[in-house]
Amino acid sequence: MTRISLPPPLDAFVRSVNGGDTEAFLDFFLADGVVNDWGREFVGQAAIRGWSDREFIGAKGRLQVTRVSRAADEVTVDAGWTSHYYSGDSRFVFVLQGQKIRVMRIVEA
Repeated sequence: MTRISLPPPLDAFVRSVNGGDTEAFLDFFLADGVVNDWGREFVGQAAIRGWSDREFIGAKGRLQVTRVSRAADEVTVDAGWTSHYYSGDSRFVFVLQGQKIRVMRIVEA
């Protein structure tokens, strides 16, 4: 089986999500980072934590990356997502700033 290579810091980000490590997950975001989940925006680590506690890590979410593409500071990750909240094919579009995530958008796959 071929392992799909994620650019840093997203390789460690996926490990933190799959490991259920909320603190490590939050550390990947800038202080004013944004999660946009199908148009719902959560800005800053406190808002992102609240969203994640309900719908992401708190819902026992796991990512199985199937495809990665990159254009400049934007990385698109297609993945199988399973959780107690939602399960199915998902697309995550990340805007990176150095080793941090400025924006994570969850969009139609």
